[in-house]
Amino acid sequence: MAAFAGLVLLDLHFPEAASLKGKRKELQSIKAQLRTRLGVAVSEVGHQDLWQRATLAVAVTAGSQGEAVEAIERVERYLDVRCPQGFRIERAVVSFQEVL
Repeated sequence: MAAFAGLVLLDLHFPEAASLKGKRKELQSIKAQLRTRLGVAVSEVGHQDLWQRATLAVAVTAGSQGEAVEAIERVERYLDVRCPQGFRIERAVVSFQEVL
């Protein structure tokens, strides 16, 4: 049986945010859309105390490497539209066997 995980680190910038409250509102919306529309697991893992930056970890699972890559590409396409000011993405796809 094949099992793959796609792991993504996203660095986001919120130039319009004037407070943590403003950033949180935008960030919660992005996280909710990633979960509900794209079916990925997402968590804020860095820069929680900064007004205009955030780092998210995103995880997807799939039955093939190609499906995992496609799921990551869907995340990237969504962010291209949602975050026109830009973002940085790091990605990796690993098989269950590689993790062992």
